[in-house]
Amino acid sequence: MSCGEPHDTDCSEVLSEVWLFLDHECDEKRRLLLEQHLDECSPCLEQYGIDEHLKVLLARKCGGEHAPDSLKARLRAEIRKTVVEQGVVIQDRSDTQ
Repeated sequence: MSCGEPHDTDCSEVLSEVWLFLDHECDEKRRLLLEQHLDECSPCLEQYGIDEHLKVLLARKCGGEHAPDSLKARLRAEIRKTVVEQGVVIQDRSDTQ
């Protein structure tokens, strides 16, 4: 998407990072660039508003539930297993080079 106006940060780039912006998961410099773009670009600001409302709705409807401890334990075990398997694969690859 592009609004047709020149910006320091491209509209499609801003919209691809809007969730990082909403979740405060980008560094301060990037956050300022995204915020500046949203202040200048009404089409992106409109899309940001839609995403922001969706995030609030999701948090309100889904935010109170917690995963059972048994599920968390199974996930941790699978993650550990995958990490170990990948570690073995990486070691095997380095041995062949």
